[in-house]
Amino acid sequence: MTPDDAHTVLEARITELETRLAFQEDTLAQLNDALSEARRELGAQTGLLRRVMDDLRQARTVQFPDAADEPPPPHY
Repeated sequence: MTPDDAHTVLEARITELETRLAFQEDTLAQLNDALSEARRELGAQTGLLRRVMDDLRQARTVQFPDAADEPPPPHY
């Protein structure tokens, strides 16, 4: 193998590695964006669940102000 051939092979390998690295960087950026969006959605869903739970507590308090007034479960 001549030095020129070795140089060409090394250049091709470096180009292949650079291409793979570029794809990996792009994939990491896409995964980061997806994770950020999932975290935003989770935050919104958590807030919604808190509001629903607060509304449920408030509705129970209005309907049965004293826990002793709440009827027993149906199986009693």
